[in-house]
Amino acid sequence: MELSCKSEYAVLALLELAAHFSQGEPLQIRQIAAQQSIPDRYLEQLLATLRRGGLVRSQRGAKGGYYLAREPHNITVLEALECIEGGNIQQTCPEDEPKTSESAIVREIWQEARDCAHAILQNYTLQDLRDRHDQRQDVNPMYYI
Repeated sequence: MELSCKSEYAVLALLELAAHFSQGEPLQIRQIAAQQSIPDRYLEQLLATLRRGGLVRSQRGAKGGYYLAREPHNITVLEALECIEGGNIQQTCPEDEPKTSESAIVREIWQEARDCAHAILQNYTLQDLRDRHDQRQDVNPMYYI
C-alpha cells in the first residue's frame, strides 16, 4: 500500500484550507501551491475533483478561491483519499478463486491489512492532522539571536 503523489498533494491542499478555515476567506490556487510546494496546474485539477466530491467549495471573482465545504473535524482522511482515488480505496484482487491455499492466505492477510488501514484513515480528520502539525511546531521553537 502506497500513498500516491496525487493523494498526498490533495491532503496537503486540504490541510492548507483547514489551517485557514476559521478565517472564512477562500484561498487562491497560487497561495496553496506556494505554501505546500504543489504545481499550480496539478493543484487546479485536484481541487476540481475535491469540489465535485463535495469536500471543497469555490468562489469566483477577484477575491475568489477555494475553501473547505465542511469544518475540518468533519472531513476524514479516508474521505479525501476516496474522493481523489475514485471510490473505494480498499479494492481487492479480482474475485476469481485463489489457485492455491498459499494465495488464499496471502489474500486474507492483504485484506486484513487494508481493513486496518481503512479503520485508521477513517479515524483521522483534517483537524486531527492540523492539531498534530501545531503540536510539532510547539515542540521545535525557533530562537532568534
